[in-house]
Amino acid sequence: MSKTIGIDLGTTNSVVAVMEGDQPKVLINSSGNRTTPSVVAMTDKGDRLVGQPARHQQVTNPANTIYSIKRFMGRRHNEVQSEETQVPYAVVGSGDELVKVEAGGKEFTPPEISAMILRDLKQIAEEYLGEQVDKAVITVPAYFNDAQRQATKDAGEIAGLTVERIINEPTAAALAYGLEKKTNSKIAVFDLGGGTFDISILDIGDGVFEVLASNGDGHLGGDDFDQILIDEIAEEFRKTDGIDVRQDQMALQRLKEAAEKAKCELSQQLETTVNLPFITADASGPKHLQVKITRARFEELAASLFNRLIAPCKTALTDANLANSGVSDVVMVGGSTRIPKVQEIAKEIFGTAELDKSINPDEVVAVGAAIQGGVLQGDVKDVLLLDVTPLSLGVETLGGLMTRLIEKNTTIPTSKKETFSTAADNQTSVTIHVLQGEREFAKDNRTLGQFDLTDIPSAPRGMPQIEVEFAIDANGMINVSATDKATVKSHNIQITSSDGLSKDEIEKMKQDADAHAGEDKAKRELVEVKNQAEQVVYATRKQLEEHGDKISAEIRSTIEADIANLEDKLKGDEKAAIEAAVKQLTENAQELGKAVYEATAAEATEGGEQPDSGSASSDNDDVIDAEYEVKDDQN
Repeated sequence: MSKTIGIDLGTTNSVVAVMEGDQPKVLINSSGNRTTPSVVAMTDKGDRLVGQPARHQQVTNPANTIYSIKRFMGRRHNEVQSEETQVPYAVVGSGDELVKVEAGGKEFTPPEISAMILRDLKQIAEEYLGEQVDKAVITVPAYFNDAQRQATKDAGEIAGLTVERIINEPTAAALAYGLEKKTNSKIAVFDLGGGTFDISILDIGDGVFEVLASNGDGHLGGDDFDQILIDEIAEEFRKTDGIDVRQDQMALQRLKEAAEKAKCELSQQLETTVNLPFITADASGPKHLQVKITRARFEELAASLFNRLIAPCKTALTDANLANSGVSDVVMVGGSTRIPKVQEIAKEIFGTAELDKSINPDEVVAVGAAIQGGVLQGDVKDVLLLDVTPLSLGVETLGGLMTRLIEKNTTIPTSKKETFSTAADNQTSVTIHVLQGEREFAKDNRTLGQFDLTDIPSAPRGMPQIEVEFAIDANGMINVSATDKATVKSHNIQITSSDGLSKDEIEKMKQDADAHAGEDKAKRELVEVKNQAEQVVYATRKQLEEHGDKISAEIRSTIEADIANLEDKLKGDEKAAIEAAVKQLTENAQELGKAVYEATAAEATEGGEQPDSGSASSDNDDVIDAEYEVKDDQN
């Protein structure tokens, strides 16, 4: 039986993990990293890049590089007007239409882009396990509504994965945190990622993980803190040089990367300087950007964002019937929780001197997803997860009111029935308008879907008895049915959001992804070979600079020619030619390594020391053989 993998499909980065025995393991991608950028790019040659290769070319190809796609999942165009102004790629659609993005001259739905990332993570797992992977547990922010959850599930299907369970990110983090804990305790999971903020209060102990309350802000994350810095840096440059670099997409992309780096640096130090030479030019010549930012200034600029963290936490505590002192541990999740001000706010809210940072905030969600996969597969015993629905569910009733059937923070799976009647005499049909949200009027909540129950026998208003039932499964997915008690005629729908993808659309996208699988694999292998080749060139050139005087002019000339040959092959896309050039350079570079070792040994002998026959000296850590050892270890 194939493994069920756990995936944290993040706004900025994604992570895949799997259970090995009774322990979760985070898997390493082809770049040697445990996190994969949630970035997809279409090149001018028609190539599709995913992850690190896509991020590497982001500066030079901003209009065709898709990132932060999670912010558009399951969203309509009129819901993303602020988000679309912050990305360089085109967001298409209008009004109530499902959002699409444009890259490489084609339009894609957010689930299609997410599926490309999921397929890459799936391949990482397959290469590690040595077997096909077709099942996954995927995490979503706790505050994701039904449409966003369905879009995530659609993405999994397009990627060729059966999504065994959709679970909330804070809940997954709690699973990872509490798996080994035996004592009962109430914890808060404070999850501030790239695009969303979630807070969950849980009661854990003896293998039971019960979510007491969840809250959050679906429009608050690391991207928003980056944007604050982008605007500050751009404004400072405009004041001194009279140019708004935000109008130049390539310059803006460089600025975005610099702002993200500055944010990270300000978590470790009190000030940093952003240096971007040749950022733009005018009639007087090239312009260089240099702006100093202090942590105090950053905190001042982002004050409104920091304040938005407070209300969801207090609401969650109230919903859980707890005072702040009732929480024993605060588990920090997501890269943005490294910001000192965020940690300060969390301490103030929950009245704790220390925060729990015992688990890697970038990986903990994927670890929890892998554990849940192990539970579903039967590999992890004695763990019971009791999650909740984050938003209330109901129907529209007379006067445009929202009548709730299932309140927020109800433990799932669950179902609830309620009987309604007609609003007019001799009414023979009713429209069931399904809503999700916390507002009192239907128009202010999100429409999940609607359907008609027809052929109701004519009768005075208030006489027909129409029973409406809501059912929510463990994924948080919703099924609604309505039954006329007199005729026992019923109608039901599986809510996939009124603008979700149909089964045919999903199947077509899946076939398209399958059709590209071989092509994508070949392109990925080419990128990996090129990365390895560039590493060999770098290491060999460094050796020549440091130890070129220890070899003959003839050997040096040969190696330099091999480097030039390899660099020439790297300009093309012939994988076999690049591999042959790498092999040739590696073989000739062995002479350099040998000469360096012999010279070092001779120097040691003259100095009265005995050379270590088992390894090169500490000065030779970059000998090419060592580079290959590291590469092999990573694979």
